[in-house]
Formats: sequence, C-alpha cells, structure tokens
Amino acid sequence: MKHTIFFMLNRFDKALVKVLEWVCIALFAAITILLVMNIIVRFVPVMSMHWFDEILELLYAALIFYGATAVWVTNSHFRVGDWITKYLRNVRMRFAYRLLVEILSLVFILVFFKYALDLTMSADERTTVFAMPRAWLYSCMPISGGIMVLYSLKNMYLELAKIVNPGLDIDDGKEDLNH
Repeated sequence: MKHTIFFMLNRFDKALVKVLEWVCIALFAAITILLVMNIIVRFVPVMSMHWFDEILELLYAALIFYGATAVWVTNSHFRVGDWITKYLRNVRMRFAYRLLVEILSLVFILVFFKYALDLTMSADERTTVFAMPRAWLYSCMPISGGIMVLYSLKNMYLELAKIVNPGLDIDDGKEDLNH
C-alpha cells in the first residue's frame, strides 16, 4: 500500500517537474524573443515597444519563481549546511539534522507564502499599458510558495520516517526527478 502511494506521488512529482520545466523554457524563450525584438526596434524603428517593461517584468518574475519551485521539488537546490551531514556518524542524528534544516526551510517558505498571498490578494492596481491586474504579476509567488510548502512537508515526512526507522528504504524518487 505504502509503495503504491509513493509510486503515485513519484509519478505526480515527475509530471509536475516536466510542467515546470516546460513553463520555464517557454518563459525563457519569450524573454529572449522580446529582448531581441527590443534590440532590433532600436535600430529599425518599425514599431513602438512601450509595453516592453510590463511584459518583461511578468515573464522574469514567473521564470524566477517557477524555476525555483522546480529546483525545490527535485531537491537540486544549493545547500549551505550540507557539509555538516558528513560529520554526523549517527544515522538517526543525520536524519534529525536534515529534518531540522527542512523545518527551518518550511518556516521561511511559510512566511514567504503568507506575505506573497497577502500581496497578491490585496493588489488592486493595474499596469500602465495593458491595464492588467497587478495580481497577475504577483500570482507566481503564492503559487510557487504553496508548491514549495507541500514539498517541504513531504520532505519532513520522509526525514521523520528515516529517523524512526533508519533502515527504511523509502523510494522518494529524488534522484529520478531530475531526468
């Protein structure tokens, strides 16, 4: 039963990572196209790109936050304190340390998520050129924050399970998510 749940979650994880990867690729391509267009229009003024800043702001924000989410889901992010893990000889202590780091990360992400959601929900102004709700610009923050909160909870559960039973072989699929 447990292995079936982990298998299903692993499949969901892989699908989510693929979606996030393709979203980031599309955002990066759109940014590149806009930047090239902006350069061309400066030399060959065939059209006005007075809307350039608004769209670029939206695309950059989404790329940064959805990219960070993809890195978080796959556990590919940089870990400053990872050097401590190799010095902890006790297996349970190693997992407890990783649980502590995950709890601290969760606290940070919860604070980020709360304020990002508050900002998005309270944004009632519109952009200058397209009159888009500013909430659209901000929406990538609570969406990615919410996904990160869920994956922090998942990681905490896995670390806690390893503390209780260090010999437990839980296939959390971390190494499979990157490709």
